[in-house]
Amino acid sequence: MAMRVRKAVFPAAGLGTRFLPATKAQPKEMLPLVDKPIIQYGVEEALASGCDQIIIITGRGKQAIEDHFDVSYELEKMLQERNKTDLLQIVRQISDMIHVFYVRQKEALGLGHAVLMARELVGNEPFAVLLADDVIDANPPCLKQMMNVFEETQCSVVAAQIIEGKAISAYGVLDMKPVPGKFDGRLYQVRNMVEKPRLEDAPSNLAIIGRYILTPTVFETLSEVKAGAGGELQLTDGMRMLLKKEKMFAYVYDGKRHDTGDKLGFLKATVEFALKREDLGGPLREYLKSLKL
Repeated sequence: MAMRVRKAVFPAAGLGTRFLPATKAQPKEMLPLVDKPIIQYGVEEALASGCDQIIIITGRGKQAIEDHFDVSYELEKMLQERNKTDLLQIVRQISDMIHVFYVRQKEALGLGHAVLMARELVGNEPFAVLLADDVIDANPPCLKQMMNVFEETQCSVVAAQIIEGKAISAYGVLDMKPVPGKFDGRLYQVRNMVEKPRLEDAPSNLAIIGRYILTPTVFETLSEVKAGAGGELQLTDGMRMLLKKEKMFAYVYDGKRHDTGDKLGFLKATVEFALKREDLGGPLREYLKSLKL
């Protein structure tokens, strides 16, 4: 019987130091991209792709995430009394959209450790991992595109993007071979992956970005991986071990990725998403034209 991906894991225990002081008392995942927190874009993508259970790995100071996806009786009561039905609907959609489960990661010990924390809730089934910092504007959603690959291959799938030049050194880079005649030439079989190589050592210009579909075998390999610098457990190491047991594929998704974990990337994303809004696009476009740049 074919496996189906129903659960999506969101590692959200990081400290968000690149956005200090804004993230001193607020989770970086709750920074607003126009008028929605960053993490909500990822949650909506997971839901639109067919996931019905969301698992968020949280840590100290992340209570705002739980509050955001919970019911706010006082706020709803106030909006109802003031007859602000449009805002009431928006607020209720957030709390009604999903079943959310939370796991507390007491120490931020790497992405691999965060994924391993979800083991009991995921169980023996495939699951998705979404990094909220990577907000991907795509139709169909990036994760849905990957789901289509998984449904055919029944193997782990990572999202890949072409990265040119020295910027490749900031990513996990794929050593892979194309799978001819499948998915419009966007599908590759992964042979190996190298974490943050120098440009001259990179095996390709295809980098892994923040979307994964993984089989439950990855929990076994992550349990076997030795922690690296700072006691951190890296997901890439667990996936490299997974390659010795199972096939893995990379899919070059169709869409635009915004790295909102970077200040400039966050600003660019804010502008681009605002320009696409019916209520904001026109006035913002006129304002940008008026700037003497």
